[in-house]
Amino acid sequence: MNNRAIGTDYEKRACEFLETQGFSVLERNFRCRQGEIDIIARDGTYLVFVEVKYRKTAGSGSPLSAVDFRKQKKISRVALYYLTKNGLPETTPCRFDVVGISPKETVLIKNAFEYIS
Repeated sequence: MNNRAIGTDYEKRACEFLETQGFSVLERNFRCRQGEIDIIARDGTYLVFVEVKYRKTAGSGSPLSAVDFRKQKKISRVALYYLTKNGLPETTPCRFDVVGISPKETVLIKNAFEYIS
């Protein structure tokens, strides 16, 4: 299986996991010129932008550490574009979460980082 197929499989697993947590998945792999967001979901009143990270072993580092400042900034820009494209105000309650998947567990890190302009 190539890397894209592997990524798609883990994103599907993350969607299923989020749905068990009460999220409603709105979009997967939202792309624009600024970049991509793996999952866009609704959690109560929050519009949630979710990055999915898979780790084969704990030695590969935590999923949160894989979402560095540059990645956070890129996700923030894509989120702002998504809001604009869909006619949603910048005051829409939003959150940035990370789903970390390893062979042993799936972890949701809510509010993993703040919007970066």
